[in-house]
Amino acid sequence: MSAVLEQFPGAQRALFRRYHIGGCSSCAFRPDETLAQVCARSGLDPAEVLAHLQSSHEEDAKVWIEPKELAEWRKQDPHLRLVDIRSREEFEAVHIEGSVLLSQDVMRQIMSDGSNTRPLVIIDHQGRQALDAAAYFTGHGLQNVRCLRGGIDAWAREVDPSMRRYRIA
Repeated sequence: MSAVLEQFPGAQRALFRRYHIGGCSSCAFRPDETLAQVCARSGLDPAEVLAHLQSSHEEDAKVWIEPKELAEWRKQDPHLRLVDIRSREEFEAVHIEGSVLLSQDVMRQIMSDGSNTRPLVIIDHQGRQALDAAAYFTGHGLQNVRCLRGGIDAWAREVDPSMRRYRIA
């Protein structure tokens, strides 16, 4: 499944949402299992599941915003909401100016804002967790949620090379 998750980063969320696979200990899968093995264990047609993963991946792709596109958008809308979902330590070490660290208070503000169409851009480290956060917000009625493709790491490479980059071991 590690190869599937690499090709389709949102696969675990898509599998759980439609088939209740991979979201809890009773329906988990191992990284060394194949999609065919997981499907056989669950009585599913691998071709149908693969088609669902591809379709979900195409939907996920619509949520991504390129770093340079975000930089331009910020120039046009200086009040654009940038929400960083990394740890406090990561955020304090380096962040995009104007972004806020997601906390309970920030979450309450977003949810009680009164505007479900105001743009919200989610930032993570390398673009691996942002889609899950986007799914949460869209599931709660927000209609204009985007994710920074490649996270803050891509921003540092493509928009602001002076920004420090880091790796998490």
